[in-house]
Amino acid sequence: MQPSAPADTAFESAPEPDARFNLSQVLRHRPITWLLVSGVLLIAAIAIVAAIMIGTFRENALRNSERELSNTALLLSHHYDRELQDFLAVQSDVVRMVRQENFSSPDTFSGQMSTLATHELLRAKAVDATDITSIKIFNDSGVLINASDTWPVPDLSIAGRHYFTAHKTNAAPRITVEVVPDALAGGWSIVMAQRLTNADGVFLGVVTRALTPSYFDRFLASVSLGGESAISLHHRDGVLLTRHPHMDGKIGRNFRKGLALQKGVFDTNTTVRLTSPMDGRDRLVSSHALSALPLVVVTATTVDQALAEWRKQTKLLSAAAGISAVIVAVILLLITRQLGKHYQATQRQLQLDAQRLHTAINNMSQGLLLFDAERRLVICNQSYMRMYGLSSDVVKPGCNFRDIIVYRHQTGSFVGDVDRYCSEVLDAVTIRNTSVAHSSHDRSIQITSVPVPGGGWVATHEDITERMRYDERIAYLAHYDSLTDLPNRTLFRERLEKELQSTKDGAQFALLYIDIDEFKSINDTLGHPIGDELLKQIALRLRGCVGENGFVARLGGDEFAVIKPGVEDEIVAERLVNKIHAAIRAPLQCLDHHLSTDASIGIALAPRDGDEFDQLVKNADLAMYSAKADGRRTFRFFEPEMGAIATARRQLEFDLRGAIADGGFEIHYQPLVDLRSGEIAGCEALLRWRHPTRGMISPAEFIPIAEDTGLINQIGGWTLAAACAEAARWPSHITLAVNISPVQFREPSLALTVATVLASTGLPASRLELEVTEAVLIDDDDAALGTLEQLRTLGVRISLDDFGTGYSSLSYLQRFPFDKIKIDRSFVDNIDTAEGSQVIVQAVVNIAASRHMTTTAEGVETAAQREILKTLGCTQMQGFLFSPAVPAAAFRDLLGPQAETQAA
Repeated sequence: MQPSAPADTAFESAPEPDARFNLSQVLRHRPITWLLVSGVLLIAAIAIVAAIMIGTFRENALRNSERELSNTALLLSHHYDRELQDFLAVQSDVVRMVRQENFSSPDTFSGQMSTLATHELLRAKAVDATDITSIKIFNDSGVLINASDTWPVPDLSIAGRHYFTAHKTNAAPRITVEVVPDALAGGWSIVMAQRLTNADGVFLGVVTRALTPSYFDRFLASVSLGGESAISLHHRDGVLLTRHPHMDGKIGRNFRKGLALQKGVFDTNTTVRLTSPMDGRDRLVSSHALSALPLVVVTATTVDQALAEWRKQTKLLSAAAGISAVIVAVILLLITRQLGKHYQATQRQLQLDAQRLHTAINNMSQGLLLFDAERRLVICNQSYMRMYGLSSDVVKPGCNFRDIIVYRHQTGSFVGDVDRYCSEVLDAVTIRNTSVAHSSHDRSIQITSVPVPGGGWVATHEDITERMRYDERIAYLAHYDSLTDLPNRTLFRERLEKELQSTKDGAQFALLYIDIDEFKSINDTLGHPIGDELLKQIALRLRGCVGENGFVARLGGDEFAVIKPGVEDEIVAERLVNKIHAAIRAPLQCLDHHLSTDASIGIALAPRDGDEFDQLVKNADLAMYSAKADGRRTFRFFEPEMGAIATARRQLEFDLRGAIADGGFEIHYQPLVDLRSGEIAGCEALLRWRHPTRGMISPAEFIPIAEDTGLINQIGGWTLAAACAEAARWPSHITLAVNISPVQFREPSLALTVATVLASTGLPASRLELEVTEAVLIDDDDAALGTLEQLRTLGVRISLDDFGTGYSSLSYLQRFPFDKIKIDRSFVDNIDTAEGSQVIVQAVVNIAASRHMTTTAEGVETAAQREILKTLGCTQMQGFLFSPAVPAAAFRDLLGPQAETQAA
């Protein structure tokens, strides 16, 4: 091919207008010249001074924002130092207990610590812990041997966890913090682990507790800097634990990468300016590490927000500078406006039109040709010349259309019969038409011809090769996964619906939902490239397992689906599952990393488990989550009970919300009887839910759901207000006891809520008794004690419920002077037996008396129990011996004439 000429083949370069004559005449007048120079210098001086002042203001604004961020990070780090030390206190107790026992060997430790008694001890230590925050003990092999939340403990191993390996090799500090995915909760857990050793330093295992990011979110939200600012908590290795405001998909990612400036955020207490890896925006970032834990508090704000006030401050300066510059510029314009008067209007317009046409034609992405009625070239732009590698010495105005095609044939840009092609084009130019031709360089060219008035035509040549390839790629991606080349959800749906149609003719098949276990951990610890390579290799192995008639699709993330026709029963399906498990479990080599993994598989058989798309997919998904719930690394066939359990819980939550809206709750009152006088001294308000179809539902069934969903705050607030309103009608010596949920207790406004209820109902604070359990103190000891002090200031009495069943009751009695201790019914049940708990009850009564507290025994059902409690010095009792919990009207009847007089 010949190189194309730089000049246009149809146009010469348009001449530039010549302004030198008029300008030189003006510049001959020296005063005007000096005036112009002075004006330009004055405008420049105004701009420079304004720029310097604006820059100074800007730097001051940034420094002020940096100082504010640094102070906030410092305060937050001190706050979490205190809070997390309190959270780890229970773990530390376990570490001390294990060291004091001085187990002779890891085997002895595993044997003695895996007992039910140890489980009860752990449960007492973490009485209010959830399955996330529960205490877990693992032996020296990383196997779970005991936990505070479940018994017997499930099969669980953390041998592959980084923090376990570090503790085992003594390469970790006393306390480690690591973010791990929580499949059950659908999010992340922050695991805090401590090493367990005997007195000789022999490694016995680890004890762990976990937190969810929401634990930190509430406080971060309360101290939010507002606007575009953000507060986050990172592990010192860069892993994000939590952030406010929340950003989807960022929790658990490691941000200790990139430039040294970004890495330095996690190395030292620093304040820097950098591009945020969160959102790509320029931010001011300040960090401060916790003193006792490998955690770093990071506060940040955008440079835009930091400069918001600066922009306001500089508006006046900019306006003044702009006005001054405009005044000077206007003067200059007035002086120079005559410079172009002598230009000839027609010449200027012709030059402008020629330049526009020249620019437009030669900057088109398409090649353009214009032929006259005699088939001679009128215009040809540079894009056409470059597209086919032609020379402007040959392709120029006046040459014939056929001569151009012959020239292209000679240079190799046209392949075919020249005469036939020319004949076809000339026959078609009388109407608008579009065709696609293929060049010798495997390029696709779209040619569009449009006739012009007076004969001739204009043709455009556009290279659409990339567009066609892009369209083909889009069509492929619409049905296939770009990473694994497996069919995606769209093609999966089409295939599944086709298989479901075949079941009408008696065919059967199996649908398998496969979830790769611990995939997120691999992604987070080794990086996305290794995770992607793992998915590609698993995809290849799955294809090899299902055979030619099988179908494998990637549904997203680490979830795959398999459709296997001809599976007639569970035995055949189980053989397929075993084959898939064996393939997945075989070691994998992913980018120089030797990996092993496993999968949880749910199986639905069609048409047995569903003959419609949504039904079958839902059932396979339920079976997969059942396998994950049963410890992963296994499979489960769909069973109808799986859907029923999930549906029943959702329905109960829906009904619970309806009961809140419709006032479907009742309050029953159980009398508290003075053991000396036998008179009613008060009562305990107990919540009841009378379901419209299921009847009375036990609080043990609906209260956990209310606490999980946060509805307990609405229910508890209503219960407190309604009970206080009722108690205000009773005799003045009758007290009211109301239970406070740990979830309610964590609300900072609890004391304000109680004060508001007392004021609105008119009930004296001295008659209200709030019952709390040790659970409210374990989560945040100092904060809980602060709330108790606020309630005590109101004049409300505080009762410690279920005393003796927890671990730290005596320490709480030492730190906070409760008004009453309630002795749990478990001590009352066998108090009248030979080996009963009289000694324990006597000890509790003595402790209470020594600290000027009263005592109430729960669950008194026999006269013998009452007499023993009276002899032991217990103050009050409640139980079926006197009365069960009854509605308000029945309780008023128990009070007798005094209640009627008070009500009147």
